[in-house]
Amino acid sequence: MKPSGNIERLIEIMAALRAPETGCPWDIEQDFESIAPYTIEEAYEVADAIARGDMDDLRDELGDLLLQVVYHARMAEEAGDFQFEDVVQAITTKMIRRHPHVFGDAKARSAGMAKGMWDQIKALEKQEKRAARLARGLDPEDHGQGYLDSVPVSLPALTRSLKLQERASRVGFDWGAPQPVLDKIEEEIGELKHALSSGDAAAAKEEFGDLLFALVNLGRHLHVDAESALAGTNEKFRIRFHFIEKRLSENGRSLDDASLEEMEELWQQAKSHLARNA
Repeated sequence: MKPSGNIERLIEIMAALRAPETGCPWDIEQDFESIAPYTIEEAYEVADAIARGDMDDLRDELGDLLLQVVYHARMAEEAGDFQFEDVVQAITTKMIRRHPHVFGDAKARSAGMAKGMWDQIKALEKQEKRAARLARGLDPEDHGQGYLDSVPVSLPALTRSLKLQERASRVGFDWGAPQPVLDKIEEEIGELKHALSSGDAAAAKEEFGDLLFALVNLGRHLHVDAESALAGTNEKFRIRFHFIEKRLSENGRSLDDASLEEMEELWQQAKSHLARNA
């Protein structure tokens, strides 16, 4: 079998990998649950390639992510649920329907108007899905029909916080400015301090979560995505810590040899050095 730019070849490869008698033993053993973590990981690797501006890596990582789609579709086909073509049919139908200003007669003079139409059509689709479940004799209330239930649980926690807040904001459940959120953050810090002083580990965990949620809310009001901001800080920490490691190595020493005071001094040097070379 030879490589090809045709999606059909990738579908053929996946079918061969999953063939019961001649396929790959590892691929044959997988199911939706075992593959899902890889799907999430590949999406993160796509984002990482974008953040690094590496187009070669982005090309490869997009291929890896596409493989995940083909993988899930193949398993669904084996179970008799749907095929890859049905996935394509579903997304093309959705994109055409949700862009009447592009594929129909509607007008959208701004990105905000376009987003508003998208949300309206999405809400209508949700109602149609609920009616379809009722028609099949299923209880729609067992399928996450609460207003916030459409926000996937599988999202990273910071991202899910943002999505939950954004949806609540659409119906007016929101502060109108950053300052009240700052006040809420101070309140949550006070409650966390109280939990810590009481020695209640469970309460401290809960209050810590409340504080993180409030910080995400502040970021939203400042138009700062918490996940992206934290990713930037993570990388900054890694670079500064590597500076410490390099300086110690230049002096024939290791991280294990250094005291906290020495590492703190090098940390401050790292901040100054990297700021000058930014």
